[in-house]
Amino acid sequence: MNRKILKSLLKQPVLALGAILISFSTPLYGQGFYKDIFMDGGITLASRKDLPAARRLGLSIEHFASSKGKKAEDFNLQDTLVQNALFLGDENDSNGVMLYPDGAPRFRLVYVNGGSSMQHGKSLTAQGRENFRTFFFNGGSYVGTCAGMFLAATGNLFRKKGPVENFFQIWPGYTQSSRLTKARPGLVIEKGSRLLHYYDFGGDNYIDSVYHNNGGFLYTPLGIPEGTETLLRYDYLPLVGKSKNISMDGEVASWAWKESEGSGRMVVIGSHPESVTYGERLDLMSALILYALDGVGSAKVKGELLKGERRVMDKSTEDNDPAFTKIGDKQYHHFTFNIPNGAKNVRISLDGRGDYDLNLFLREGSFAFVGDAQYMEIAKGAKKELLIDSLDGGEWYIGVECDTTVETTQEKWGVSYSGNVGVLNGVAYSIVVDWE
Repeated sequence: MNRKILKSLLKQPVLALGAILISFSTPLYGQGFYKDIFMDGGITLASRKDLPAARRLGLSIEHFASSKGKKAEDFNLQDTLVQNALFLGDENDSNGVMLYPDGAPRFRLVYVNGGSSMQHGKSLTAQGRENFRTFFFNGGSYVGTCAGMFLAATGNLFRKKGPVENFFQIWPGYTQSSRLTKARPGLVIEKGSRLLHYYDFGGDNYIDSVYHNNGGFLYTPLGIPEGTETLLRYDYLPLVGKSKNISMDGEVASWAWKESEGSGRMVVIGSHPESVTYGERLDLMSALILYALDGVGSAKVKGELLKGERRVMDKSTEDNDPAFTKIGDKQYHHFTFNIPNGAKNVRISLDGRGDYDLNLFLREGSFAFVGDAQYMEIAKGAKKELLIDSLDGGEWYIGVECDTTVETTQEKWGVSYSGNVGVLNGVAYSIVVDWE
């Protein structure tokens, strides 16, 4: 279909929102993370060091940018060592940079660049791929462009008629390679697309000339997994004589999926809007990030505290017991307790180990964060106590925050950590609530 004709057909009244950010909230479950985004530019991926949309949105970000190359043999030993330390872990951080000691996501979102999906997935090893799955299903969101799109899927029908071992397999569906290189197809915004909650894209439901290089699209013949949201479709017909290109006109170019309230949201696209610094394509990448961030998993309760019973949180990642695992940097742990009517002299005692700063928060009926707690103790140090004459009967929430984090130093490949790095493997503490 001719692009101009298509644009005229799609002209319909839309809310006049302007080409600016119109909706971005940080829900309660968007708190308690070390930073907003980790950008993966690892082995065989684009070694990107800047994400303009993240800067535009004022989001905190760290990255890994490996050496430039297209094959595994193009990369040096340092690339492998750094990538393994970041995604698999080391002696200072046994769970890797993306995860807290209990397996919760340390960043709100991970963004995976374009490049070679098969080779990158293989370079991460089975444990690295499993860490991506843990990140997502425990509440961290995921954005992928091109290779990042393929990696999120269960498989790619161009390569193999079944699951691909080297993929993350976050989303239970399949993709199809376009075999289209160095092109600039248009993108049609699907009616009702959630991306329109953030920008109006000129009011014509169309984004022109988005770079595409060996990307792909959603493979529909096997069915679309339940809950998959179509966000964009391609507007592109190959030139006559270019028969090697698989027709992708009208195919799904971008989609989203969220497994449950507790998981993150995956938002992927087969093309490349990530490097653009102006206009509707920058709006596009910004909207993909914002929709993913708005899908971060809900906060979770570690357990209910019983009157006078001390709960000890001293397990490590290797113990595989997240309900009793130590707390990480800038992380929150949540607990509940039920108190009867007429209870007096309520005492909540937090006893942390080591040279760390732990904060204590209390709120009735919902998660207790620093911004909405009814009671708090935020003095320096790891030992805290709240003494309250009386509380209303019912369910109360306790929030424990680790306010200690690492220091960062800029390296060629990203940032290295120093300072109180022991926090990466978690801070042990105990907590008890009692009353008369």
